[in-house]
Amino acid sequence: MNNLREKLGLPKEIQKIHCIGVGGSGMFPIIQILKSCGYDISGSDNNESDIVATERKMGINVIMGQSADNIKDADMVMYTAAILDTNEELVAAKNSGVYLYERAEILGAISKAFDKAIGVTGTHGKTTVTSMLTQIYFGANLDPSAVIGGKLKAIDGYGRAGESDIFLYEACEFKDHFLQTYPDISVILNIDNDHMEYFGTIENAIKSYVTFANKSKRVFYNISDKNTTIAIDSVNENVEKISFGWDNNADFYPENIVITDGFTRSFDLMRKGECLGNIAISVPGKHNILNAVCACAVAYSDDIPFEKIKAEIVKFTGAGRRFELVGRYKGATIVDDYAHHPAEIAATLNAAKELNFKRIWAVFQPFTFSRTQILLNEFAKALSIADKVVLSPIMGSREINTCGIKSEDLCEKTKNCIALPSFEKMAEYIRDNAEEGDIILTLGCGDIYKCARMICK
Repeated sequence: MNNLREKLGLPKEIQKIHCIGVGGSGMFPIIQILKSCGYDISGSDNNESDIVATERKMGINVIMGQSADNIKDADMVMYTAAILDTNEELVAAKNSGVYLYERAEILGAISKAFDKAIGVTGTHGKTTVTSMLTQIYFGANLDPSAVIGGKLKAIDGYGRAGESDIFLYEACEFKDHFLQTYPDISVILNIDNDHMEYFGTIENAIKSYVTFANKSKRVFYNISDKNTTIAIDSVNENVEKISFGWDNNADFYPENIVITDGFTRSFDLMRKGECLGNIAISVPGKHNILNAVCACAVAYSDDIPFEKIKAEIVKFTGAGRRFELVGRYKGATIVDDYAHHPAEIAATLNAAKELNFKRIWAVFQPFTFSRTQILLNEFAKALSIADKVVLSPIMGSREINTCGIKSEDLCEKTKNCIALPSFEKMAEYIRDNAEEGDIILTLGCGDIYKCARMICK
């Protein structure tokens, strides 16, 4: 897209941008776009990661640890919601008078700059569906811009700046951040009981999704999800509503589902009783069939030819950290997945059960104290699908542990579970007990992927 920097509407005097929390999966694609616009980027974080390593290769100066000195040359500071108010750099930025933006504000500015912004939201599946759409639009030579919460092989990154007026983005509901964006087309995958420390009730969450849909001209929604249908009933009449789901009461739905092997499945894509053709996908799990139906529905309704959709979606083998094969150890298969909510964990473990492994291991890093406490019983039920469960300490991130919750509390409620104090101890335990034919799934939205790599060594 020509002149994206101009269309963003940021003050013209901004040349150098410093990013607090530069290694975050939500921050990185924004940085990729800003870098392509010619901004000089620097950043800081507390942990080395694959994203940080990639940013350094891009010429971004990344500093480990936060210090007020890090922002002294910046014209603008961007930070993530995970940053505490007491963060030294954030405090210094507020006191200095430098331009200061939360990441969601910049995503909003980017979405506003495009004539066709497609925002994908929902408690589960945002990254996968946004990735599928990017695969299709990019493969169809439509040159979209994109912001994804995981790495997509087709674009070799989490985000990209294209030359067209199409912008595909993951719209996160956390603290109503998605309401700062401007979707022309909105997608609601599902509405579940996450971020209740903010919303308080599922009813409040539903209201926010209604507001998000009302910002668009057209909304695609999951008619098979009860809370989503409740939301759609309150969406304005002037918003075009297109449904997808499992059954023929939806506008788009699958029929004749065939699982040919562990990672391949196919189905007939139906539209209002008409078979558009057969679709094959290369990612496991029943939930990914519905994700594919959604992505195909959006693309088809945007006049992308069916044969092009069919040709591209089969190339999608998953976004980074979404059932991603890490390696093998003693005949056991190690897979890493971002699942961090009970429903996501259950879907991932059930997908693993389809693949006929001998035993399923769930190696889970709980994320935030509030989510762990609120969903403790749900986590225990989901994790108990696995044959063996290993828990790390809770990653508190943006929170202070005021409730005294710990992983041992979850362990007590979970079958065949052990809680260990570090990734090193977890990897050692798994290496000592893994058997040929096992699948070992590291689960969580923190840095649990590091444990997966330790197991493979």
